[in-house]
Amino acid sequence: MQFFYDGSVICDLESREKYSAIHELLSKAPVFRQIKNISAFEEVVVEREKKLSTGLGHGVAFAHGKTDVVDSLYIALGISKEGIEYEALDKKPVHLLFIVANPENGHQEYLRLISELSRILRDNGFREKILQMKDQHKIEHLFRQELEALEVKC
Repeated sequence: MQFFYDGSVICDLESREKYSAIHELLSKAPVFRQIKNISAFEEVVVEREKKLSTGLGHGVAFAHGKTDVVDSLYIALGISKEGIEYEALDKKPVHLLFIVANPENGHQEYLRLISELSRILRDNGFREKILQMKDQHKIEHLFRQELEALEVKC
């Protein structure tokens, strides 16, 4: 399995509200075209988000959903320069919105990926670097490099 390959990053999210941003990223990211029933997956993500915001703070959110309409673990990153009102823990806008599609049987892989991404994203300099970059391929490459350095299968 490979993460952050072509079609995993959208650099210009326009939506400023959480649910419309989730919809926009799911619609724009080519990586999610592999999900046969994207509407059903979106419902799972939105329902999960309604229970508890996945905005972790520092401008980062990890929206996610576990469902049998997903056959593999998929991840995409949407970048919002303006910020998304997200009800994050620190009450600040989200600039880096990740959406993770998790199959019913992929819990261990999902937890490891989120853990390693969280470790990478703790670095304020790294987050700022991502926000300054304009080329999705360079951002995808940077994330692949970081995950490979942590020995996460990319």
